[in-house]
Amino acid sequence: MFDLTGKIAFISGGTKGIGKGIAKVLKQAGAITIIAGTSQTRGESIAKELEVDFIPLDVTDQPACKSAIDKIIEKYGRLDILCSNAGIFPQHYLKDMTAEDWDLVHSVNLKGTFFLVQAALNVMEKQHSGRIVITSSITGEITGISGYSHYGASKAGQLGFMRSAALEYAGQGITINAVMPGMIMTEGLQSFGDDFLDHVKETTPMRVFGVPEDIGYAACFLASDEAKYITGQTIVVDGGQVLPEVQEA
Repeated sequence: MFDLTGKIAFISGGTKGIGKGIAKVLKQAGAITIIAGTSQTRGESIAKELEVDFIPLDVTDQPACKSAIDKIIEKYGRLDILCSNAGIFPQHYLKDMTAEDWDLVHSVNLKGTFFLVQAALNVMEKQHSGRIVITSSITGEITGISGYSHYGASKAGQLGFMRSAALEYAGQGITINAVMPGMIMTEGLQSFGDDFLDHVKETTPMRVFGVPEDIGYAACFLASDEAKYITGQTIVVDGGQVLPEVQEA
């Protein structure tokens, strides 16, 4: 089950963190995997490590998103799976947040999702098949974190976009779903510091952090043939983080 052998899979933000974890899992499942990121040096290094292809990409550049998809089609002839994963989460409290701070987060997280998904759908529609998996978050749709109102809004926005897009393409053999991670141990999470990490671990029911591959396994399922009758839906992967009505002592 969940065999992706021969499928062509493209992962944005695939050079580190959750995106790298998704790329590892999809490749292990047999997919021909291409990762994208903004750093050419890092991208080439990670591509060599994972034995995948790399395309440099800034998802805020709409023509670049189309060009990236075109390159995949030129080389492989089709695109079966898009994992739209690129995202940023700088901290800005509302009292100090500027319009530029807000716009940057929304440009990468929300507009970038729109640009890349639209480009992929233009190809998948001609194929009458395809799987799109968006990396959203529990933040915004279910939870909130002080200093991340712009991030939460962008992540909730991704899910609103996903549901309507799924409706538009439901009759064309294309599914569009999302994974909603909780606290996953990545380079970005580590930067929050030990005190924050210790608190999160203590208040997460499973008492451990997720790893990037945990999101990869959920994405692999949604990208598989077995998930062909699932669209416009979300999977929360958070170790039970959102379950408690109150935090137990």
